[in-house]
Amino acid sequence: MTTLVGLDLAGRRVLIVGAGLVGMRRARRLLEDGAHVVLVDPAPSDDALRVASHGDAELLVRRVAEADLDGAWFVVAATADPEVNATVAAWAEARGTWCVNASDRRRGSARMAAASSHGDLTLGVVSEGDADPRRAAAVRDQLAVHVAAGEVDLRRRRVRRGRVVLVGSGPGDPGLVPVAGLEALATADVVVTDRLGATPLLDRLPADVEVVNVGKSPTNHPVPQAEINAILVDRALKGLTVVRFKGGDPYVFGRGGEEVHACRRAGIEVSVVPGITSAFSVPALAGIPVTQRGVSTSVHVSSGHVGADPATLAALTAGATVVLLMAVSALPDICAAALAAGVDRDLPVAIVEQGSTVRERVTRASVGTAADVARAEGVRPPAIIVIGRVAAEGFLDDPVCATSSTGGDDD
Repeated sequence: MTTLVGLDLAGRRVLIVGAGLVGMRRARRLLEDGAHVVLVDPAPSDDALRVASHGDAELLVRRVAEADLDGAWFVVAATADPEVNATVAAWAEARGTWCVNASDRRRGSARMAAASSHGDLTLGVVSEGDADPRRAAAVRDQLAVHVAAGEVDLRRRRVRRGRVVLVGSGPGDPGLVPVAGLEALATADVVVTDRLGATPLLDRLPADVEVVNVGKSPTNHPVPQAEINAILVDRALKGLTVVRFKGGDPYVFGRGGEEVHACRRAGIEVSVVPGITSAFSVPALAGIPVTQRGVSTSVHVSSGHVGADPATLAALTAGATVVLLMAVSALPDICAAALAAGVDRDLPVAIVEQGSTVRERVTRASVGTAADVARAEGVRPPAIIVIGRVAAEGFLDDPVCATSSTGGDDD
């Protein structure tokens, strides 16, 4: 029977004998865990030389010596010579140091699990008896899929300090939520959710998870931001894991910074899972590249709440793409100010409602007509507004735009 033990090797010396394919695969795992990795090999691989040249690991280009085990907390014998591996394993056994023998697992005192990390949990699979690494990896991968998809209840069971995780859930399509966001949601005792974002995922939560809806609409703000901050702090101080489930990205017009400040002032552990901001993802899904070499080499993102601010007008007159969030009601004033600033009235405008969802609708207009078209078409929030040459209908089908080039990052 194999007893699984988790070893904290961060900052500790780990010796890997053999810097070939197998040894480097083990090395990368251990480097990710923060170990001080020492590689020993008289003919190291190019991969080992690169890792050592970057300062990530120490490399000794020679045959292994027993003294190399001095101070090592963990040893991996991964040469192509079974006799060398057996010798290293014997040295480790005599010193009481855990050792993986890559050529004969039965003659080593440890095995490295096929592992995957999921937040503060690591899932590991090892073989009993004769080792079968590919089988263990296949089982790990299949289990990891369920965990990463948020299909496993990851809530903590022991009393502990509360924490808050701000999760950006993207523009609305659940398939665009980061894996780390799904895993965070599976750890939640409480979810404080916006009106927008990938809210269908909340239907998967266990029945006893508290869901607090603090969503806002343009004309209705039932829960002020100060109260949202207070809810996060209150639940976390009770020792609960609180997920603040936000549309888009927490730090792109999502008031995530204010919520982080509130948690830190209260001494609460807080972390952020970035999301796909709707400012870029919604146009992309609608076939609008916000930048294009030779057409628009910069993009300006603004909130409709500030209206036609100087930065937005400057971006428009400079030929940048302008992306407006929460700007449906402000669109007439913004277009009027743009025209007054000398912006071409024929400059294309695209309005994408309910982006990434089955209710998505794209309305095309120009700076000179956008206010009237939006009113006639009954455009309503949530919507992303894109102003610029890239917003023209059929832009990606235009061979002139596709071949336009004035130099760029890939030249």
